[in-house]
Amino acid sequence: MKKALKFLSLGLVTSLFFALLSFSDKEDVQNGYVPKDGFVPNKETAINVALSILKPIYGESVESQLPFTATLNDDKIWVVEGTPGLEEGGVASIEIQKTDCKILKVSHGK
Repeated sequence: MKKALKFLSLGLVTSLFFALLSFSDKEDVQNGYVPKDGFVPNKETAINVALSILKPIYGESVESQLPFTATLNDDKIWVVEGTPGLEEGGVASIEIQKTDCKILKVSHGK
């Protein structure tokens, strides 16, 4: 009887282990690969993503706001902003989520 219970317990633990393992594999397949430092790991990448998004919206005039600066807030969100030039008006600004490159906010000052 004890051997049967021991075998049953071992079988339950093994089944649970493989069930959890297969669940995590499905999550990986469903969500895909995510780099350790996120899809936007550094300032250079954040600025490149920002320019790729801002140019179609605001046109080539965005380049007159170079150099762009990138600041990482709470190790989660890149805030990328243009540099004010001699022209009147504000600068383009964008917020990009570090982990998945999700665009959270796009704006332009007046």
